[in-house]
Amino acid sequence: MEHALQYVFSGITVGSIYAIVAIGFNIIYSTTGVLNFAQGEFVMLGGMVAFSLTAIMPLALAIPLAVFIVALCGILLEFIFFRHLRSHSILHMIIITIGLSILIQEVALHIWDEKVRSLPYFTGDEISSVKIWGASISPQVFWVLGSATLIVVVLHLFYRRTIKGKAMRACSSNPAAAELAGINTANMRTFAFGLSAALGALGGCVISPITMTQYDMGTGLAIKGFAAAILGGLGNPLAGVAGGLIVGLAESLSIPFMPAAYQDAVAFGILLLALFVRPHGLFGCRDSVEGV
Repeated sequence: MEHALQYVFSGITVGSIYAIVAIGFNIIYSTTGVLNFAQGEFVMLGGMVAFSLTAIMPLALAIPLAVFIVALCGILLEFIFFRHLRSHSILHMIIITIGLSILIQEVALHIWDEKVRSLPYFTGDEISSVKIWGASISPQVFWVLGSATLIVVVLHLFYRRTIKGKAMRACSSNPAAAELAGINTANMRTFAFGLSAALGALGGCVISPITMTQYDMGTGLAIKGFAAAILGGLGNPLAGVAGGLIVGLAESLSIPFMPAAYQDAVAFGILLLALFVRPHGLFGCRDSVEGV
């Protein structure tokens, strides 16, 4: 029972990370129609920038500043590569984001080299752990789960209670009608990239003490976050949470039954199954996958 609970808690932790990446995918897709496969690089940049900033300031200041810097990077990428595109296809946009992912990786390699970095534990250390029904849980896990929960709650209130959130929902529902209503859809697209980058950076900071941070970690996170977004429902930011938890639990619970080398195949298997059985996702609608 202790081992089973350990796998469940591990799956929830990993699933929360995938959920944060999936939320970023959905924020950008629902507002702009772009599938941003550079989303995993925002997570990597968050951890790397925060690590560099801890050399000159306390961790409590380094993390918010790192989130802000990565958000500016997201805004800059949208303004340079997407703002002035007049006509484009889904395939065209996917190729651009994959190219951006490779570009960001190469820049990160030259800045931080290929060494693995890690932020210190926010509370406690890697030795101290909390026992729950016999399962050992690192204190940092609670920061990961708390951050994911906070992101979900704040994002829900943002979309439901704020003018900008309602404007983003309008752009998602009908961009042409949103423009006729006076909403600057170009600015909403830029804001979506900045918000998605900020959330990814925050996720990168809180997971860094557990998973470590390396320049090439973004690709794997992007693939699994995309699988979670598809499973939950592409275009629905909060549905990605359910998709992320399912993917994370499936990966963790598969450990006793298959070699670790095949663990990554679980996410691909879930993605293929979702595309065949329910391509619009568990909580999505059929219109959300048109043209994908």
